[in-house]
Amino acid sequence: MSYSLGVVMDPIAKINFKKDTTLALLQAAQRSGFALFYFEQGDLYLDNGRAMGRGRALQVFDDPARWFELGEATELPLGELDTMLMRVDPPFDNEYIYSTYILEAAEREGALIVNKPQALRDCNEKIFATTFPQCCPPLIVSRDMQKLREFHNLHRDAIFKPLDGMGGTGVFHCKPDGANLGAILEMLTDRGRRQIMGQRYIPAIKNGDKRILVVDGEAVPYCLARIPEAGETRGNLAAGGRGEARPLTDRDRWIVEQVAPSLKERGLLFVGLDVIGEYLTEINVTSPTCVREIDAAYGTDIGGLLMSAVTDRLDQKG
Repeated sequence: MSYSLGVVMDPIAKINFKKDTTLALLQAAQRSGFALFYFEQGDLYLDNGRAMGRGRALQVFDDPARWFELGEATELPLGELDTMLMRVDPPFDNEYIYSTYILEAAEREGALIVNKPQALRDCNEKIFATTFPQCCPPLIVSRDMQKLREFHNLHRDAIFKPLDGMGGTGVFHCKPDGANLGAILEMLTDRGRRQIMGQRYIPAIKNGDKRILVVDGEAVPYCLARIPEAGETRGNLAAGGRGEARPLTDRDRWIVEQVAPSLKERGLLFVGLDVIGEYLTEINVTSPTCVREIDAAYGTDIGGLLMSAVTDRLDQKG
């Protein structure tokens, strides 16, 4: 049986062909026989409570000169699509939240949304990780600058970061001398008006910030370690980090085992865990990346694993 799949994503013409995970997922879906439909965030709307979208039929190609072709735009009831991928990059702002409400209406009308809209709203990528304290480094979430200063005084070496950033944006390493600590906390908290996170610095960042992909509660057996440039503390590829694919360690697998039941319970089919050394630091639920790099290094088919999980659910619905 063939199924239909809608994708909500950033403009497909502007993606990085070599690295874009959404494109890899769409290629896997097309290989699996899904009919593809393309939407950008602004194409979604509610019409008398019914989820609708101005969508276009989509074909994708493994060609750096021509990786997509779009059909004519047409108004589509989103609930009539079998499944939809929500793949818009953060920031997780009000517009993102409104999109999840529209997708939740499509879900009520019968579409399988990946990842589940309620879970996208509930699971802030930094705070969600704190629900597994056995996996995390010492940390604090606060907007009280005195508490944040006390955290730094206790641990001496700390990372401070916003709760809504991506790609390493706004991440600061405050060393034991506390240089610029006050200015950093004032800026990140907007002088005490915004919650931020502090984490004890993990020296193992020098060996990479590992992205572990989890599909339907099962870990892909390889991760991508994002290794910082010299003098940097951020391994994010967007911040200049270098990617190196590696097998998972026993500790990595243990962390996945701790987290996986909650992911499945919440309807989070495709998730990226960030692990530095022995510690879980973030759980990425909005648009996890690094599929292309891991597939290229180890011959995996991560998109195929996700499409298999999606197809299994659609088959069970009958």
